[in-house]
Amino acid sequence: MVSINIYDKVTEIAKRRGFFWPSFEIYGGLSGFVTYGNLGTKLKRNIENAWREFFVRRQGFLELEAPIINASRVFEASGHLDHFKEHMVECTRCGRSFRADHLIEEKTGLENVEAMGGDAIRELLAEHEIRCPRCGGALKEPVMFLTMFQTTIGATGGEVGYARPEAAQGMFLNFRRGFQQAREKLPFALAQTGKVLRNEISPRRGMLRLREFTIMELELFFDPQEPSCPWFNEVSGEEVSLLTEEMEAEGEKTPLKVSLGEAVEAGHILTEWQAYFMGVSKRFISHLGVPPDRQRFRAHLPEERSHYSAQTYDHEVLLESWGWTEIAGHAYRTDYDLKAHQRGSGVDMTVLRPDGTRFIPHVVEPSFGLDRLLYVVLESSYQRRKKRDILALPRSLAPINVSVLPLVTKDGLSEKAAEVRELLLDAGLVVAYDESGSIGRRYARSDEVGTPLAVTIDYDTLENDTVTIRDRDSWSQVRQRIADLPGLLRRYLKGEIEFSELGSPV
Repeated sequence: MVSINIYDKVTEIAKRRGFFWPSFEIYGGLSGFVTYGNLGTKLKRNIENAWREFFVRRQGFLELEAPIINASRVFEASGHLDHFKEHMVECTRCGRSFRADHLIEEKTGLENVEAMGGDAIRELLAEHEIRCPRCGGALKEPVMFLTMFQTTIGATGGEVGYARPEAAQGMFLNFRRGFQQAREKLPFALAQTGKVLRNEISPRRGMLRLREFTIMELELFFDPQEPSCPWFNEVSGEEVSLLTEEMEAEGEKTPLKVSLGEAVEAGHILTEWQAYFMGVSKRFISHLGVPPDRQRFRAHLPEERSHYSAQTYDHEVLLESWGWTEIAGHAYRTDYDLKAHQRGSGVDMTVLRPDGTRFIPHVVEPSFGLDRLLYVVLESSYQRRKKRDILALPRSLAPINVSVLPLVTKDGLSEKAAEVRELLLDAGLVVAYDESGSIGRRYARSDEVGTPLAVTIDYDTLENDTVTIRDRDSWSQVRQRIADLPGLLRRYLKGEIEFSELGSPV
């Protein structure tokens, strides 16, 4: 039974403490849009930087930033105008619209209804007598709805444009530029983070399905005759939980436990590059605080896969709120996109091999939704201890590094705390200063927003220039000299030392 209690609690903390809240609140809101506050903006940036560290910097991949609005001919060539559609039903009484597959899944408990096709969706709607969840009215026949935002470009509206529903096309359109910057050598990758828009029919589940969200995507271009990944050995021994296409077709729910090397050898994963990124993805999501035993990779059946994909694995995590939830897609796009844009634009997308033959590179894509990851991080870190709410965020992700707290606001303690705050700010740390209310209440506020450490300035500080450092997770305390704080705290936040190494126990 899926519980929404933790979802309600996490979103309540998010709104109250300034992580995120529904957009357009003063006008009654509009589903599918969120606004990030100070803490959410910082947490989102930290997750993005972690993704860049795992997927871009170490490998030396290239980044770019392409437009959000694209001319219609881009999506005509890519196939999105034909394929980026969902089955929509409208209520005959109240006029509200819904995704047909979502209504069926909620009524029946079935999964991946979208992949069953239009005929099956119509039959299931009738068989289960599904009605409007808002007013109970009868539903019209399902129709296909293009989930892309359309606009016009220019003062006279002569050019039709669409907001991008993914960032990938920017990498394909600029493949030749990237290839030039990669010194015309394969393999190479183009990575991009940025806003995308999808005109969802009936957004639900808060942060898990938005109309405007941030995506983190990478397109790896390689020669299909030389498909080996130079870093595959780094992850080949990594054990993963797989639901293969065959297992999905047979309805098997118990994942196969297998190393990535064995999965490639057995043909469960088609390319080393795809398996490499799946291994990196597992480590990245573990870094965000999701244990390995709450992660799995589920293959798409052929009818579920996107039009460009020869194989797709969803990286899923087990949430207490919504059960198994997709947080990333790993797709083998072959040469579909470059071939489509070569055909649509007339520009040659081929590459010359040393033997004189020409070919269009193949592509593997890992794609992450950043907003969804932010919610996953918050839920995974939420704890309830002694009637207190705590976000045990990984220390490298926490939006605030340290809280500085004077024990009381008299006898010069506030002035000394201000000096400590300035010292830590000069060291590049993100510091919160709080002198309102009792010290216990201030510790609780610091814990609730996930701040790993609290530095308390007390009367002993005035005598010997030492402070108390309190750990968010254990509530243990140590004592340390003020002068040593910047270096020690930086090392702790990088994971180089543990809390017990920050000072002498109190």
